Amino acid sequence: VNLKKPCPFWNDNSHCGIRDCAVKPCPSDEVPDGIRSGSYKYSEEANNLAEECEEAKRLGAVDGSLSEETQQAVLQWTRHDDSSDSFCEADDIYSPDAEYVDLLLNPERYTGYKGPDAWKIWNSIYEENCFKPQNVKRPLASGRGESFIYLTKWFSSVCVEKRAFYKLISGLHASINIHLSARYLLQDTWSEKKWGPNVTEFQQRFDEVITRGEGPRRLKNLYFLYLIELRALSKVLPFFERPGFRLYTGNKSHDAEVKSLLLEILHLAKSFPLHFDENSFFAGNKKEAAKLKEEFRLHFKNISKIMDCVGCFKCRLWGKLQTQGLGTALKILFSENLIEKIPESGPSYGFQLTRQEIVALFNAFGRL
Repeated sequence: VNLKKPCPFWNDNSHCGIRDCAVKPCPSDEVPDGIRSGSYKYSEEANNLAEECEEAKRLGAVDGSLSEETQQAVLQWTRHDDSSDSFCEADDIYSPDAEYVDLLLNPERYTGYKGPDAWKIWNSIYEENCFKPQNVKRPLASGRGESFIYLTKWFSSVCVEKRAFYKLISGLHASINIHLSARYLLQDTWSEKKWGPNVTEFQQRFDEVITRGEGPRRLKNLYFLYLIELRALSKVLPFFERPGFRLYTGNKSHDAEVKSLLLEILHLAKSFPLHFDENSFFAGNKKEAAKLKEEFRLHFKNISKIMDCVGCFKCRLWGKLQTQGLGTALKILFSENLIEKIPESGPSYGFQLTRQEIVALFNAFGRL
């Protein structure tokens, strides 16, 4: 992940300074050879920064080391230029600023990142990217519910695709808020930090009375997001089922075990009763449908760029990962014909997933 990309929309003057949100790059011996590009090296500047930030151990800091298990798992993944089909602005993994992060050492939780900077992120996502009329202001960014009536009227007047797009963003917002409420900083003293569920924080965002009826809608949108990503997992089975597809390399028995577990998850997803049918999307006039689909893709791509404006690096890490996971799910759902044509052996030219997309897809679904 590249956590140093500048915000493309405004000058980022977040309160979360470099020492509070430091990223310590993985030592070179911790990055598996199969994942690291042969020509890739950390820049001298990045290594110097690691030394400067050695003492940065605060809430927002990202632990850049990898577990021993991760070091054992390696694979040389080929790059695939899929920009015309991508729903996300992917990080350049060959950039000197790109760093490897062990997600197990950096759980998604409350980091103290809140206030105007955090509001600005969600306001930008809702105001600029959700296909909504001007009279609907901050439909979910505020916890109150003033816009509920406007939102109801708007929902009845727009097409199913635009409603679905809004519901996905709302579901993602709800998911992140639940994670922050579930792992909240309850105690912060010099001797220890204690995280746990904060019921009050959860109620402020989802209680029906406090949110004037919006809370239950947010949870329904969370379930809608879950169904969308579950549907994508069931659709992508042929891509992973090919005999030639391998996860990691180096230890053949481990490779086989991991692939077996992965296929078990995908078959389970496929056996789940169908609660969502994406075939109804973009099903009207072909020219209009193509235009709407492209608009859909570009709107989502814009949202993935906004993640580079998140001030807290740990929040940025999980925001990027979950956004890219949803973007990968959408890419799968809109590539059904290509997936069905994938040959059992040989390369899959029509449809491809990068290593980053696969990691994001499964970890984002794991959060749901």
